[in-house]
Amino acid sequence: MRGIVKHFPGVRALDGIDLEVAAGEVHCLLGQNGAGKSTLIKVLAGAHQPDAGTILWRGEAVRLPRPQSALDHGIATLYQELDLVDGLTVAENIHLGHEKARLGLLSRAAMNDAASALLRRLGHPELSPAREVGRLPAAGRQIVSLARALSYDARLIVMDEPSAVLGQEEVGRLFSVIGDLAAQGIALVYISHRLEEIRRIGDRITVLKDGRTVASGLPVDATPAAEVIRLMTGRSLTHVFPPRAAPGGDSAATGAPAEPVLRVEGLTRRGEFRDVSFDVRPGEILGLAGLVGSGRSEILETVYGARRPSSGTVRVAGRRLRPGRVGAAMAAGVGFCPEERKSQALLRNDPVYRNVSLPSLSRFARAGFLDAERERRAAAEHTAALDVRPAGVDRPVGTLSGGNQQKVVLARWLLRECRVLLLDEPTRGVDVGARAEIYALIRELAGRDIAVVVVSSEIEEVIGLSDRVLVISEGRIVSEAAAEAIDEHRVLDLVMEGDVA
Repeated sequence: MRGIVKHFPGVRALDGIDLEVAAGEVHCLLGQNGAGKSTLIKVLAGAHQPDAGTILWRGEAVRLPRPQSALDHGIATLYQELDLVDGLTVAENIHLGHEKARLGLLSRAAMNDAASALLRRLGHPELSPAREVGRLPAAGRQIVSLARALSYDARLIVMDEPSAVLGQEEVGRLFSVIGDLAAQGIALVYISHRLEEIRRIGDRITVLKDGRTVASGLPVDATPAAEVIRLMTGRSLTHVFPPRAAPGGDSAATGAPAEPVLRVEGLTRRGEFRDVSFDVRPGEILGLAGLVGSGRSEILETVYGARRPSSGTVRVAGRRLRPGRVGAAMAAGVGFCPEERKSQALLRNDPVYRNVSLPSLSRFARAGFLDAERERRAAAEHTAALDVRPAGVDRPVGTLSGGNQQKVVLARWLLRECRVLLLDEPTRGVDVGARAEIYALIRELAGRDIAVVVVSSEIEEVIGLSDRVLVISEGRIVSEAAAEAIDEHRVLDLVMEGDVA
């Protein structure tokens, strides 16, 4: 891709982008949210038409006026939000749009046979072509999307944040598949905000910033992470995680530890987790570490009332919450930022101010009508405090970058004046520069005596951000330690051993 330019109303999204990918390489495309990565791959996928520039495919200039044109050339794109149909089988999804037929009739046997061959090629013969895709775990859905790409005889596969919903073991399997594809001469463009992944699988790096190419084709093994961060952000980050506060939660008058604001005792939900007990003091950040499926997210959702426990209690400031009632948790001062902010936390087509005020609408009601101007002013105050960019609360929240969308969710609970903040994957899909900002904001919220509980699939994030860490394995707490007294290797050992501390 040479000199690719793309305009949207009032925005120059791509300003002369260059990208060159070789057969058999894993080329990592990096940049902060809003750098132009998504727009560029949509141009390559035929979903957007460039205003200027050239796409050369196997040495020849090509036009890709629609997504099918890209697929016909052997260019397949796997978006972060996979375009699979849950109600169809694995084989039907793989062949969707180019189904196999015999004598004019759909041939399920031929599709199942072809799907089985593709799944074996990807090293996953255990996936049944007849299984309904909606029943597959996230890793299985990724493999089905890859099989669909190969069904078009793809020679270039673009993968946008493929590991975002995977646990560490599943990521390892995905990387093994990517290595096998590269060994077969297939070119891969890999987009990720996780720099440690780039080190594991990448060959070369291209970095975008503000719609421009700031580095092209850098060898991964010769480019330090600090240099990649500097290219992405335009500045050097001396530290990603903010320094921990001095041991807090003490009564100024007596020096005694403050009473826990959140206390969970014997919380159990059959089939998901059992006998979970912990407490969190004002100003403390508690991290829950564990693999995907360990029960960590389910624990947070149950504390918030989105799931009903089988047994156990949740107390906020000594007050027992009614189980399975989100309204009771909110009334007690509990806020929740869910794992999937796009589908579970935000009204993407609604303005920023409405997304901020959503849990506090009664505050802005007069005689049964909402005072939108008061909503705007309150939202503007809190989004400004969190430096949401671009400024302005009337734009649809879906037009903001991932990092700024997450700030909007945090602003929501600042406005609500919560006492306990539950954060599930707070930096998923957020670039390294915005991550540092969000970490600083979380530490700032804790500094306001808010008790914070963080769940993350990135163990480094849990340890770096938290004051205290609980390790979850198969639905049980198997260890508790001060964050500075535990490391990533120890957490993984505990997760795999499952020994109760």
